[in-house]
Amino acid sequence: MRHASTFPHHPRLCAVAVLWLFAGALLLLTTLVPAHTALLGWTPLFWLVGAPVVALLGLEPVLLQRVVRRRRRVNHGVAWH
Repeated sequence: MRHASTFPHHPRLCAVAVLWLFAGALLLLTTLVPAHTALLGWTPLFWLVGAPVVALLGLEPVLLQRVVRRRRRVNHGVAWH
């Protein structure tokens, strides 16, 4: 089995997913496209933000591990009284 980074199109796919994520977030933040509609439900939010995140995590599983590690460090020192 080949590692994902050995595929020749891997960097381009990651770049496309990041561009897709930023463009979708920009569309949602500028309210050109609503996150939820009566007709489509949460479909616009998924296709503009969720799908590129899933694609990035599929291409680079290390990103999920880094996010989990970072969250553990941040939450570890917090004490609520």
